[in-house]
Amino acid sequence: MDADIAEDTAHPLAIEARGLVKRFGGTLAVDGVDISVREGAIYGILGPNGAGKTTTLRMLLGIIDPDAGVRRVFGHDRPHEIAKLIGYLPEERGLYPAMKGVEAIAFMGALRGLPLDEGRRRGAELLENHGMGFAIERQIRAMSKGQAQTVQLLGTLVHRPRLVVLDEPFSGLDAINQGKLERMIRELAEGGTTVIFSTHVIHHAERLCEGVAIIAGGKVPYAGSVEAARDRIPAQVRLETRAREGAWLAALPQDARREGDFFHFSLPEAGIESLLKALIDGEAGILSLSIERAGLHDAFVHIAGEAAARALEADNAAEANR
Repeated sequence: MDADIAEDTAHPLAIEARGLVKRFGGTLAVDGVDISVREGAIYGILGPNGAGKTTTLRMLLGIIDPDAGVRRVFGHDRPHEIAKLIGYLPEERGLYPAMKGVEAIAFMGALRGLPLDEGRRRGAELLENHGMGFAIERQIRAMSKGQAQTVQLLGTLVHRPRLVVLDEPFSGLDAINQGKLERMIRELAEGGTTVIFSTHVIHHAERLCEGVAIIAGGKVPYAGSVEAARDRIPAQVRLETRAREGAWLAALPQDARREGDFFHFSLPEAGIESLLKALIDGEAGILSLSIERAGLHDAFVHIAGEAAARALEADNAAEANR
């Protein structure tokens, strides 16, 4: 194993990459990406369109080679040689319109080495299990967009890969089908499959992911757990008191601001207990107190910057208007 990538036998990695760089002509598309994903995890790659998400995924999978850096999938530095262990759903969807649902799934499995007859058997079973038994003999051209996308996703899974990589899988799906996809991703992880997906919709990553990488301008300013990303911003306290004045005011943090009947401030590093004691001893008369942790969206803005956040919001708005 390369000296730049440390081996952790207690928590084996499905994906490990250090310093990935990719240029297209004179454009630096990905600049020094580091990512580690443990086996069985759900991992999100977050960023606006054009940030370098798809290029990063393609390098990780061996579809394209990096100009610099190291990447391994299950310890292999030539991921394309273990394609049978991987299921990949590209952002550019594509199925033959005349194919029937079960044949499309079997065909995709055959591309990963699964015999056609076994692919048909598994494909019919998958369609039935996902409430799409009607699509077994239905042509792709006669399906809705969500149904066709489900068929392609099942084709990605039919050979039972250890790693599933989904590029913008929620794009174009309505709320019902997004919920179905989220459940499918959770089921895969519960069965031990590693799932990596890219998205510009942060709430999917917040609900599903153990870890995330934030990509902005081809760089990764953050890669780690969702919890650690959220903890980069102090929790916010909202306090309502009966008393309007008093010596207890001096106990409030320096960033405290009054808005109407409420005080707003960051949770002190030492916690809330000593402040509560000061408020009680000072007879502030606490009417309500709530503590709210930062969400992943707030963490994204804090880490990636306002420009990346605006680009992300523009992508979401454009998709909503399609």
